[in-house]
Amino acid sequence: MEFRRINGLPPYAFAVIDGLKREARAAGRDVVDLGFGNPDLPSPEVAVDKLAEAAHNFRNHRYSASRGIPKLRLAAASLYERRFGVAVDPDTEIVATIGAKEGFSHLMWVLLASGDAVLVPSPSYPIHIYAPLFAGADVRQVRLDPENEDGTGGGEGFFAGLMESWESTWPKPRVIVLSFPHNPTTTCVDLAWMERLVSFAREHEVILVHDFAYADLAFDGYVPPSILQVPGAKEVSVEFYTLTKSFSMAGWRMAFMVGNAEIVAALTKLKSYLDYGVFQPIQIAAIVAMNEASEYPKWVAKTYQGRRDALCDGLNRIGWRVEPPKGTMFVWAPIPEPYREMGSLEFAKFLVSEADVACSPGVGFGPGGDHHVRFALIENEQRTQQAVRQIRRALPKLG
Repeated sequence: MEFRRINGLPPYAFAVIDGLKREARAAGRDVVDLGFGNPDLPSPEVAVDKLAEAAHNFRNHRYSASRGIPKLRLAAASLYERRFGVAVDPDTEIVATIGAKEGFSHLMWVLLASGDAVLVPSPSYPIHIYAPLFAGADVRQVRLDPENEDGTGGGEGFFAGLMESWESTWPKPRVIVLSFPHNPTTTCVDLAWMERLVSFAREHEVILVHDFAYADLAFDGYVPPSILQVPGAKEVSVEFYTLTKSFSMAGWRMAFMVGNAEIVAALTKLKSYLDYGVFQPIQIAAIVAMNEASEYPKWVAKTYQGRRDALCDGLNRIGWRVEPPKGTMFVWAPIPEPYREMGSLEFAKFLVSEADVACSPGVGFGPGGDHHVRFALIENEQRTQQAVRQIRRALPKLG
C-alpha cells in the first residue's frame, strides 16, 4: 500500500532510545529518564479544580469555538499586556490552537506551498523542519551552534547564517522560522537581536514565525523577549505562546498564535474547516490559570533551575564540560571527546545500556546535532544527581 507525505520521513531516532529504556525497565533496571521533554510538574491546582467544575456542566460538552471562546482570547491578550507590555486585539490578533505543534503545522499550510522556500534553524525541534515539508515547501536549514567563549556561534552566528542563506537562496524565502529560547541548543537572544531581524523582514517582505514555547523558562536573570515587543513586528510576525511549559499543562493542549491580523485570520479560516477547538472545560480552566495563577510560571522556572544546576554542576564535576543554559528545560551537552566518534545515537544507546540514563540523541534534531545529546530536566534533583553518579561509572575516560 502506498502512502503520501510520510514516505520521506527518517526513522524517529528518539523511538530507538525509548525502546531501549522500556526494555531495561521491563528487566527490572532503574532507568533515570532525561530523554523526552515531558513536563512532570503538576498543573496549577486552581485550573484543575475549574476543569472538574466545568466538566460537570453539560452545556460545556457541546462543540466549542475553533478560534477559542472570547474570554479565553481576552485572557491571552491580558497576559501579553501584563507579561510583555504588548497590546493585542483579542478579536483579530489571537487564535487559540490545540497546542503549539498543531497550530504551527497548520500555519505552514496557509503560508507555504510547492515552490516556496523557508529558512529553519538546524538542529531544530523536528516539527519546525517537517511541517514546512508537509506543506510542500523547500526547507533551507541554517546552522545554529551554541555560543562559543569568543562570542561566535549562538544568535550572532545564526543571524549571519540567515543573511547568507537569504542571499544565496532562490526563490527568496517566504518564511523564517524562529524559536528562542531554542530547543534543543538552548540558545537565547535579546530584544536587540529581534529588532534587527524584524527590520530585515519588513524590508524584504518575509514572514517571521516565532515559536515561543519557553517564554517563561529562563534563569540567572535572563528575560526572553517576545518578538511582538519590537515596534512594527506585527506587520511581519506571528508568535506561538503555549501553556505547556509555562503552566506545566502539557496534556491540556492549549496554545495561541498571536500577531499579524491577516495571518491570524488565515489560520482561523483553515481551522474552521478542521476542528471545533479545544474541549471547552479546558478553555475555561486555561482562563483561570492565566488570570488567577499568573505567578505559577515563576515557580516552574525556579524548579527547573534547581534541576539544571544539579545536572550541570554534577557533569562538570565529573569531567563532562557543559554550559548551564539561560533558558528552556534542557541541557544541550557536547559528547565528551573520548566518546565523540560514536555519534549521538550510539552514545545515547550506550548511556541507556551502561549507565541506566536515557537522553535524546542530537541527530534526531537534524544533522547539525550529531555531536551533542539533549538532557531534559524532567527528574527531581535527587534523581538527577543519581543520573550523574551512574554516568560517572559508565564513562571512565572522562577527565
